[in-house]
Amino acid sequence: MESEMRSIGDMARDSGLSASALRFYDRSGVLVPAWVDPLSGYRWYGPGQLEEARVLARVRRAGLPLADVRLLLAAWSGADTELVRALLDAHLRRLEQGLADARAEFSAIRALLDDRETPMTSSGTPTAAHVTVPAAGLADALDAVRFAVGTDPALPVLGGVLFDVEGDAVRVVATDRYRLAVGEARTESHARARTTALVDAPLADAMRALLGGEGSARLTVDGGRVTLETDGGQAGGTCLDHAFPDYRRLVQLPAGRRATVDAADFGEALRSGPVRVHEDAERPGVTYEVSVVRVADEDGVVTVLGEGEGGGGDEHRVGVNRDYLLDALAAGDRDRLVLELGAPTAPVVIRRPDDAGTYSLLMPVRLED
Repeated sequence: MESEMRSIGDMARDSGLSASALRFYDRSGVLVPAWVDPLSGYRWYGPGQLEEARVLARVRRAGLPLADVRLLLAAWSGADTELVRALLDAHLRRLEQGLADARAEFSAIRALLDDRETPMTSSGTPTAAHVTVPAAGLADALDAVRFAVGTDPALPVLGGVLFDVEGDAVRVVATDRYRLAVGEARTESHARARTTALVDAPLADAMRALLGGEGSARLTVDGGRVTLETDGGQAGGTCLDHAFPDYRRLVQLPAGRRATVDAADFGEALRSGPVRVHEDAERPGVTYEVSVVRVADEDGVVTVLGEGEGGGGDEHRVGVNRDYLLDALAAGDRDRLVLELGAPTAPVVIRRPDDAGTYSLLMPVRLED
């Protein structure tokens, strides 16, 4: 039987769908394998399913809703193609109407932006900052945020690290929309006014490479340039010409349910525990693994929930991208960390118990049940 069928690996290679996507569509009842080995659970697909998988990959890339995909594939093998064509045409009309609506709304927003923007005028001497900071503290802050730097070329403003110098602290911030990380280092000198500088990731990495010693580093932001000097050398460059979002608004969250976890044990529970394969709402056909976690009221114990545990009415469970959560635990760099869960739609927060200024926020994943 197996010689006449494709394994899930072969199917993934030939169809354009990843193995995790195939498992997702199996669990969703969209593309069920022809045979599943009862002992190993390994999936095998029949010869006629390759064409269906290729069609599935195409319509999902075009954003066809799962309900319509299921109906389309059911009609695909039939002699009457009218339903397939009708589903495609209806979706295309929705996309065209949605694009027209989006254009109208975005035009209104751009008009508001035009009203707000005024010609740049010189205010004399640009705001500058010159602070001294312990090298180890700044290195720790950069390590805490590097994982959250964005890589989407369409959003270059998120492809850098923000240095926010104010008072007796330097805060570094990074976000890729799905996670946001803040690291804080206390300065040895006081900045007279708040100054920010957005630097690209390569420059941030070059700065980090200079921070291996126990001495001090001198950070200068002046005239659109940022420079870091240590006894080991100097790294500097022009600030990115983008306005980083006001991260201070993004981190103003209502207090959630808190629990202190052993980072190593919790990480192992995530790696070995149950996951759900989730399809990215913004990128149809792209899947990732989601862990569902809950903090108990009674004892504050954190549990990684399996399929069917904690139903849709459970307000104390949150779904989160497992890889992102593991990254945040590693960036937390403490044996014990504080996990904070709010509502299922609120970000998951990873905090250091000994450092209130360094933390990570992870956007939740909407759970279907």
